[in-house]
Amino acid sequence: MATKSILNNKSKEFLYSYLNNASPTGFEASGQKIWLNYLKPYIHEHFIDTYGTAVGVINPKAEFKVVIEAHADEISWFVHYITKDGFIYVRRNGGSDHQIAPSKRVNIHTDKGIVKAVFGWPAIHVRDAAKEEAPSLKNIFLDCGCTSDKEVAALGVHVGCVITYEDELMELNNRYYTGRALDNRVGGFMIAEVARLLKEKKDKLPFGLYIVNSVQEEVGLNGAQMISRKINPNVAIVTDVCHCTQSPMMNKITSGDISAGKGPVLSYAPAVQNNLLKLIIDAAKKNKIDFQRQAASRATGTDTDAFAYSTDGIASALISLPLRYMHTTVESVHKQDVEDVIKLIYHSVKNIKNNHDFRYFK
Repeated sequence: MATKSILNNKSKEFLYSYLNNASPTGFEASGQKIWLNYLKPYIHEHFIDTYGTAVGVINPKAEFKVVIEAHADEISWFVHYITKDGFIYVRRNGGSDHQIAPSKRVNIHTDKGIVKAVFGWPAIHVRDAAKEEAPSLKNIFLDCGCTSDKEVAALGVHVGCVITYEDELMELNNRYYTGRALDNRVGGFMIAEVARLLKEKKDKLPFGLYIVNSVQEEVGLNGAQMISRKINPNVAIVTDVCHCTQSPMMNKITSGDISAGKGPVLSYAPAVQNNLLKLIIDAAKKNKIDFQRQAASRATGTDTDAFAYSTDGIASALISLPLRYMHTTVESVHKQDVEDVIKLIYHSVKNIKNNHDFRYFK
């Protein structure tokens, strides 16, 4: 028998408005405004840093500080070169996948507003199968319906304009959320829902809780590095996505055996503080939340690494959401996993004590 959803109608409206908005790396402000407006009723104060990381705070005067964090940015493209004929070549902003680009519709963000364009591609009829070119940064291009570089410029498009796909959130079989930028705005959604639950359940925390939506993760964990120094927290629980490895062409030997629909994923890595990880596992077991495990070798590749090694060292852990088809426009996560990550972060926060000492020995 399915358990009752912890999401309400307002939550779901926020999920769709937040996911459907574009927040490319370095240009996250519009999404941050949506996120912060939703969060404000559940926090005591907020602040935004110079590059746009947004932080909501519960108990801002408390000395002991706990962070729950996600990143706000999505992969995108930059206008790189405009030909005399009005075609546009691109450069990556984050880990954008050139292979999915041909025939995709995009939005070019300009000071005059959105300019519509498409990634063109030669028809199958005119390609030579014996020496067919694969999509690459050398040959993918945008067509915005112009016949010259002057027409392109008249639309407000110039080198440096950022480009996002226009795909929006949908559901598959009432089981998966599917769309672009679930990596990792679904994380921002989940930490905001933790704040909502704390408020609605009237939980009183003995420490300061900082709900952090960091910018520029996709190009080097930059936002997390900056904000970790500003907040200087004692504890950080980070959430991001990881690879579901059950779909075709995935390799479990190299990527692990992770399933969407089987719960949050807990990472083992040098950056993960083992006593904090044990607290999270205890919270999962006590509250009957199924979870999975993965090993991350040298680095998790997430903002966990930035927090862990910031300042004098911050007790950090990673709770991941299994996701199919990462860095495409059809990223997919299981709806129950989303709820279970929210529950696990919530119960983990509730298990942390004021001045909690996570050292391995004294």
